[in-house]
Amino acid sequence: MEQLSGLDSAFLYLETPRTPMHIGAIAIYDPSTAPNSFVRFKDILGFIEQRLHLAKSFRRKLANVPMSLDYPYWIDDPDFDLEYHVRHIALPQPGDWRQLCIQAARLHSRPLDLSKPLWEFTVIEGLNNVPGVPKGSYAIVSKVHHAAIDGVSGVDITNALHSLDPAGNVSAPDKPWIPERTPTSAELLVRAQLNVLNTPLRLARTVTNSAPGLARMAGDLVRGRVRTTIGSVPRTRFNGSVAMNRVVDGRNFSLAEIKEIRTRLPGATVNDVIVTVIGGAMRRYLKTANELPRESLVCMAPISVRTPGEKNTLGNHVSAMTIPIGTHIADPFGRLQYVHEEAENSKALTNAVGARQLSEYSSFMPSTLTGLAARLYVRWGLANRVAPMFNTVITNVPGPPVPLYMNGARLVTQFGLGPLFEGVGIFHAVFSYCGSMTVTFTSDRSLMTDPERYANCLQESFDELQAAALKRPIPAPKPEPVPATPPAEAKAEAAPKKSRPRKRKPRLTIVSAAE
Repeated sequence: MEQLSGLDSAFLYLETPRTPMHIGAIAIYDPSTAPNSFVRFKDILGFIEQRLHLAKSFRRKLANVPMSLDYPYWIDDPDFDLEYHVRHIALPQPGDWRQLCIQAARLHSRPLDLSKPLWEFTVIEGLNNVPGVPKGSYAIVSKVHHAAIDGVSGVDITNALHSLDPAGNVSAPDKPWIPERTPTSAELLVRAQLNVLNTPLRLARTVTNSAPGLARMAGDLVRGRVRTTIGSVPRTRFNGSVAMNRVVDGRNFSLAEIKEIRTRLPGATVNDVIVTVIGGAMRRYLKTANELPRESLVCMAPISVRTPGEKNTLGNHVSAMTIPIGTHIADPFGRLQYVHEEAENSKALTNAVGARQLSEYSSFMPSTLTGLAARLYVRWGLANRVAPMFNTVITNVPGPPVPLYMNGARLVTQFGLGPLFEGVGIFHAVFSYCGSMTVTFTSDRSLMTDPERYANCLQESFDELQAAALKRPIPAPKPEPVPATPPAEAKAEAAPKKSRPRKRKPRLTIVSAAE
């Protein structure tokens, strides 16, 4: 049994019928690499069943504390049914990209059943007319609740379901899976009381750990090393209440071309380029509708604070930073320079305080008040009344540079899916895999009635930035500065050294108990 954190629980409290809080992906596979060049739905079920022991989230469900006096727990589901979580449909012909996006959006609009393990896979056959995808391919649209995973732990699930070769052999579990005993309501209430008693000590420890970072940030602000990014965030059509239905689309870019753009600006990162492309796309889209604000739009970028020891654990281990995305700048390369400077400043602020220390404060939010606040925020429509904290989310999930296989079928490409919530009606997911990078957006259908146009804006923004960047020469690398020798050290080096008899120190020999 494992308790959800305050951040994990917040994703549960934010969920409404209009704002399901799951993330996911559209993964496309080529069955021609599988045995007999064919993959049946039965084969996929068997393949997943052999790997259930590799990720905890597959067979765990929620156990709520009575009266919501504490955060819920993850417990084993004694009634786990694999075929409930893995479904099977087919596209009508011709099976093109637009049809796939429409079907993925419909699936993504539906909330998960919170009484069962919080994930679903839908196998979609009939992809016969998708550019860049072999005919006869199939897709798997995945949904996993954000309370269970973040972007990095989502990679753990990807690793559990894939292999580096078509054979895909996996070791059997050490022992058969036996679900743990379901806790009683009385046991959960006792745990809640113990957590209340332990809260002051945990809070004092967290404050003590974060105090040096806060002091360091204050010093950096006074010295002008960093600057605050707090200011008014402009409102757009995407920053109000959202409806139930979703739209999904995206574009695939060459990672080598993105890296080539990066080389034109010293210090720039791949993420800077992607944020600039998205900023250019939002500028184009809103300007065409005469809705472009004068100020720059701002994105929220999640930051993983997961340690190596927390691999394959449930829940979210993330903090976040905000980055202005330069929608007020027409010049694409000037926008890249602006985004790079703002991103560096945001990283410096986050590093000064400590992203992990900031994320730990979420565990001290009272569960009852957190749930009530989330429900009132939605019920009263506060997203339409208060200023937005940011305009969109941009999350970058790194993937492997080598091909992956599932049941012998090669993973061709994958596109991310993200949640919408009150005040944020557009979400950008960035996946990298095998030399390419996909940018996918999820939006409210009532706010974006023309997703194909916004997808074209992404492509046009990238083409514009690439053309502007390639006109500039690659900057020469800066020579590393040679440290100057202090005068006192220079005199000491010039003076002749007197040889002194060297005293021999006795050697210590350490012998272990085993020896």
